[in-house]
Amino acid sequence: MAEIKVIMPQMGESIFEGTLTKWLKKKGDRIKRDEPLFEISTDKVDSEIPSPASGVLQDVLVNEGQTVQINTVVAVIGDDLPASGTLEGAAPAPQSRAESTEKPVKTREDRSPEVRSSPLVRRIAKEHEVALAALAGKGTGISGRITKRDILSYIEQGGSVTKTGLTPPAAPAPPTKPAATALQSSALTGDGERVPMTAMRKSIAEHMVHSRRTSAHVTTFFEVDCSRILQAREKSKPDFERAGVKLTVTPFFVQAAASALKRFPIVNSSLDGDTIVYKLAINIGIAVNIEGGLIVPVVKSAGEKNLLGMARAINDLGERARNKKLTPDDVKDGTFTITNPGQYGGLTGTPIINQPQVAIMSMGGIKKRAVVIDDAIAIRSMIILSLSFDHRVIDGATADQFMADIQKQLESWQA
Repeated sequence: MAEIKVIMPQMGESIFEGTLTKWLKKKGDRIKRDEPLFEISTDKVDSEIPSPASGVLQDVLVNEGQTVQINTVVAVIGDDLPASGTLEGAAPAPQSRAESTEKPVKTREDRSPEVRSSPLVRRIAKEHEVALAALAGKGTGISGRITKRDILSYIEQGGSVTKTGLTPPAAPAPPTKPAATALQSSALTGDGERVPMTAMRKSIAEHMVHSRRTSAHVTTFFEVDCSRILQAREKSKPDFERAGVKLTVTPFFVQAAASALKRFPIVNSSLDGDTIVYKLAINIGIAVNIEGGLIVPVVKSAGEKNLLGMARAINDLGERARNKKLTPDDVKDGTFTITNPGQYGGLTGTPIINQPQVAIMSMGGIKKRAVVIDDAIAIRSMIILSLSFDHRVIDGATADQFMADIQKQLESWQA
């Protein structure tokens, strides 16, 4: 068979690089197609990547812990190991670089050995007229790679390019005596453990800060009576169990949101420069909490699913997310997101928009409360829904109409 190049996959439309956290096979091992080959971590997913073919792992080109761009060749699979132990014409594995006397060929990104960055970082630098050479040797990423956080921090400190050349950020003023006293006081509070952020946590942090800087976040809140959907859930549970599907309340909210998105397509859009892009498909991401972070697998074509299909899709994605079995396709092309802090007792929340989307809905906890119905006090199971939306694209009236649509559906649900 021909040699198969294994590449770093793109785990979402806004992801340009990933960190290879663990090799599950080593050079020389035989592997079957779709057998787990390595693990990667991004801000969207922490997942096992299956082998694209059966054969022998002929070469490993990326070390564990190394961050590389999408579509980078990380390994090669073939019929058998070459006689020399390495592939003819292929770059040696990173762990073997010390044994090689030849200088590696520099890629476009590595022409300057001290300036390493991703396409996203270079785009930000170009937009703000920043010369990346100013950050040479100062990157906080693996092997001195300049991260998005590095370039944004540099810009915030005043770094820029002028006609006469680079103007670096002004050096910080020496600390005053009170500041020194504060530091000394802080040191007296006791020892602490310094734990480096995981690759997934760093990516999440960068993605969240980027979203706050990008979108004009506004949040609206709606209180919804869940009595009808709870009755419908109890009535439908036996039928769903016979079909092998566990029915929670989440599918009701996802289906109501999918229906409302059809009537308010602006909420299912994204912004590209000065152009609003209305998405034809309704693909709803469901935030799933896993060890080390949060990922958002996507229910594709959510507007076309009935309640059983919705519940089956949500359960499947959640289970595979927790078991690191998601594929690149499972976390891309989302057009709207729902998160559920209420499952941990949260009353409500103001979530950050999942870029490049323009809105995200949060489900609080369902709790029994005294409410006034027709001038009488009654006990009802209530939930507070919130919608964080991008005010650049969505007006407040539209956001409220969208949420009122969801409220009406849920409160008048027919079992």
